[in-house]
Formats: sequence, structure tokens, C-alpha cells
Amino acid sequence: MLDKRKFYINGEWVDPIAPHDLEVINPATEKPIAVISMGTTADIDRAVAAAKTAFQSYSRTSLDERIALLEKLLEIYTRRYDEMARTITLELGAPITMSTDQQAHVGVGHLEGFIEALKRIKLREELPNGDIVLREPIGVCGLITPWNWPINQIALKVVPALATGSTCVLKPSEFTPLNALLYAEMVHEAGFPAGTFNLVNGDGANVGAALSKHRDIDMMSFTGSTRAGTAVSKDAADTVKRVTLELGGKSPNIVFEDADLEERITGSVLECFNNSGQSCDAPTRLLIQRSVYDQAVEIAQRVGSEVSVGNPEEAGEHIGPLVSDIQYGRVQTLIEAGIAEGAELLVGGPGKPEGFETGYYVKPTIFAGVNNQMRIARDEVFGPVLAIIPFDTEEEAIEIANDTNYGLAAYIQSGDLDRAERVAARLRAGMVHINGAPHRYGSPFGGYKQSGNGREGGMFGLEDFLEIKTVHRPSAA
Repeated sequence: MLDKRKFYINGEWVDPIAPHDLEVINPATEKPIAVISMGTTADIDRAVAAAKTAFQSYSRTSLDERIALLEKLLEIYTRRYDEMARTITLELGAPITMSTDQQAHVGVGHLEGFIEALKRIKLREELPNGDIVLREPIGVCGLITPWNWPINQIALKVVPALATGSTCVLKPSEFTPLNALLYAEMVHEAGFPAGTFNLVNGDGANVGAALSKHRDIDMMSFTGSTRAGTAVSKDAADTVKRVTLELGGKSPNIVFEDADLEERITGSVLECFNNSGQSCDAPTRLLIQRSVYDQAVEIAQRVGSEVSVGNPEEAGEHIGPLVSDIQYGRVQTLIEAGIAEGAELLVGGPGKPEGFETGYYVKPTIFAGVNNQMRIARDEVFGPVLAIIPFDTEEEAIEIANDTNYGLAAYIQSGDLDRAERVAARLRAGMVHINGAPHRYGSPFGGYKQSGNGREGGMFGLEDFLEIKTVHRPSAA
């Protein structure tokens, strides 16, 4: 059992003001692996005060000074890379191969992307009318991050805050706090001034709300469920602070008849099940043109049945458990709903895989014959569950794809790139992947509709943490 009950405030590891312990559970074994403290409003007040004080001097540091600090952080992260991967496997249940290749790697990729963008950004520019536009750090930032891609979201929030000269208070998910505490050690070792980065553990209802409501917080950046994002927005409204949100998704994946079915259906199934389906941008609605529907379903069933579940500590391409008993229960409810509403169960189903009675494991599950009004087509399952929906025409595919409250990502599989780009232009989604193209570091990440607002990553991510000031000079006239 690791004792991780201290918070990182004003450059020091400090005890909570009113200690209240919470055990961190290994989702593969259902056994506690660490104990943390759950913070209170008083802890947030202390952290915000430190960040506010630090902002007075840190906001005046030069770009070169901040780039040097970020490059030092990159050096430290790279040195402790394997430690980060093992930590994420332990608390999230992501298989060690996936943690090493993907989960931990985003901490390097996003940091490199922000450093490159910071070297290109123009903090002062002259408009054609002669006025001057200044880009200045927004202030004290409240950052709330989720459990599913923990260091990904920490990097996408902490790094741009510090890069732009702002200061911050981070509240990571209480389900996966250990990677955040490790990141705090790295920030400290890199030499960021005391108070620029602070960390308080806790839940959303108390610590998260205290951040969102705080009068000395200038900006809230939140990633999580749409329900929780709505709460953050409401809590922040009274103080009219900036709020950026990266929320849920129900991403359509349109497969046209001219696609390479073997390659693209295989890739689509594996992408849906990656991270045990716990990704907000996962391609969970597989829309297949009716002329190739039967063939595509056959491929999906074959590929899905070959996806294995395994021990996260063992190397390999298997998937691991879900993060918690709560998440396991939610996914089971939606699998049962798919069966009750008449979808055709191709692979998987309710319950745990054979041999994995301990741990929050779910059978990789595929439904065919789904219509877009079923719960498994409308609700974000956040587990390894794929819903296959037939369509006839390009117009119908676009209509089904856009018939959702979400708009985070979309996917198109087609041998006709002109058509793929034509359809992409009509999809109400913040990101569209064509024929398996990945998301690249430095490109903006974010969505439309109830998937949130604002963008993360690269230059776009830096801009969210900057205020715009216009200086009207007498000579401009």
C-alpha cells in the first residue's frame, strides 16, 4: 500500500487540512494499492492562494525561460517514462504494452507539440490598422482531468497553462491519482517556481465544485462526462470565468462499399476496443453501406471474437479491465439494454469473460442490426461495445452520423478520397479520421455540440489559455 495522502501546494508536499482517506483500487485485482486524501474547500483555497501569488511574477517570465522549464520537464519525463507506464497500468488496468506505447507516450508527444508551438507563437503583433494585439496569460487555472487517458489530459491542460505564463491547480480523477502525483514530482524536479503548479485530490462534487466556483480562478478546463461538464459550467457562471470542456462522444464510423473491407473493418473493431473502449472519441457506431453489410458484419464478428482479455501486467495486444466497479455496472446495464431492444448479439454479451471472475473485466461485445434510436446507439457506453448500423445512401449515412447529441469525432472509410472529404465537410464533429488516419500531436482536439467547447493541443491549445489585449496607439489613426 502506497501512502499518497499529501497534496502538492506552493512547491511543497503538505498534509490536508481535514484528512479523509480514500483507497485507490487496482481494477485487475479489486485490491487497494494506495491511499490518498480527499481534499476540501479549505485545501482548494490554500492552493488557489498559492497560484494567485505565483502568477504575479511567473506571468512576467519570458518565453525562453518557460521553454527551458518545459524542455527540462520533457527530459525528466523521458527518464521516468517506464515508471509512468507502470503506474497507469496499476491504477487504470491498461495492459502494459498499451500503457507503454500509448498511455505514457502522450506525455512526451503533447509536451513536444506545445514546445514547438510556443516557439512559433506571436505574443505581440500589429494589425493592418496600426493597433497592437497582445496575447497574455489568462491567470489562475482550475484543471479537472479524467481517469481514462489520465496523463494525456494532464499534459493537455497543465503544459499549456504553464507554457503561457499562467498558474494552475490540478484536481485529477480520484480513480487514477497516482500518475498525477508522479507528474507533480516531475514538475517539481524541473524547477517550476513554487505556486505555479498545485495538486489537490478529491471528488467532483466537493473539490471540483470548489475550483469551479472560486472567485480567484480565472479559467476552468474540464475533461469528463457531459453531465459533469454541465455542472462545471453552472458553477463557473456566477464569476463569468472562461470554461473549456472536452466531454463525451458517440462517434460514427462510416464504411462505404468501396472501402478495403478486410483492412478497414478490422481496424475499426480494434480501434473501438482500444483502452477497453474507455475513450471519448472511440468509433462506437459502425455505419456500413447495405451492399456490403453482410460481408462487413462477418469480418467484424471474426475480428471481435479474436480480441482477447488478459492480465494488464502481461505484455501483449489484449485488453484489460474497466477502471472500476461503477463503470463495470454501467457497461453491463447498456449491454443488457441492447439485448432487450432487439439488437443481434454477434460477440460477447453480459457478464465477465471466463477465467476473469476477479477484476472489472467485460467481454468484448458487438451488436449488429442496430438502429440509431437504441440506447447502445445513443448513450456513451464507455466500454468495449460496438454497435453496427446499416445505411443505403451517402445522404442517409450523413443523417445517421449527425443524429446524436455529441460531436467529438467521426471516421470515414472509403476508396474515394474526394467523397471522403466531401462527407467529412458535412459531419458535425470536431475531428474526422479518413481510412485510419491517426490524431497527430499539435493538431486541435475537441468537439461540437455536447462534446464540449475549446480545443486542446499545439497552438490551438495555447490560445485557450491566453487573453487578448488590444492597444490603441495614437499613431494608428
